Amino acid sequence: MVFNRRRRPHSAASRTRLALRLARACTLAALAALAGCAIKPAAPATPPPAHIVVAPVLLAPPPPPDPVAPLLNYHQALRRMSQGELLKELSGMGALPKSAKLSLQTAMILMLTRGNGDLPRAQLLLDSVAASAEPDAEALKPLSQVLASNCAEARRLAEHADKLALQLKDSQRRNEQLSDMLEGLKAIERSLPTRPPANAAAATK
Repeated sequence: MVFNRRRRPHSAASRTRLALRLARACTLAALAALAGCAIKPAAPATPPPAHIVVAPVLLAPPPPPDPVAPLLNYHQALRRMSQGELLKELSGMGALPKSAKLSLQTAMILMLTRGNGDLPRAQLLLDSVAASAEPDAEALKPLSQVLASNCAEARRLAEHADKLALQLKDSQRRNEQLSDMLEGLKAIERSLPTRPPANAAAATK
């Protein structure tokens, strides 16, 4: 005999237990999700930007003015002057205050005028600059030494030229004396009586 069993509706207590189970499962799932978020490694913090220190740019001081270049230009200008202009330039040097630069400029003029005693005067001025202990002369000593060497060579050549000139004058004087002696001999020869030819003397006998 078969009895049809009808499914009995759930009681209130069973529904309550079912709800509690569902709530518990949801709670566990939520806790598991929160735990997973908690153990996830945190992203590394972005380091603050480094502070870049910019060192100030130190500009090199400008080089001191070259005292030699203007003197070289002055020497080139002197070489283009006539003797009259050089003497005028030399006369104006006496009114200027004494300095190593002025001594070099004066020596440059004297080396070009080449008057009587000008080269020795130039040599003394150049030697004084080379031996000077003044601060303004220190930078000019190499130039003064070069000019002094040139001046000494010019003096040597001038003295040699003077010797050659003296020798030439002496030779000319001797040549003139010989010419005078020759002319004297010729005059004496012209004053002697002429002798008749030998053939003419035999014919008269």
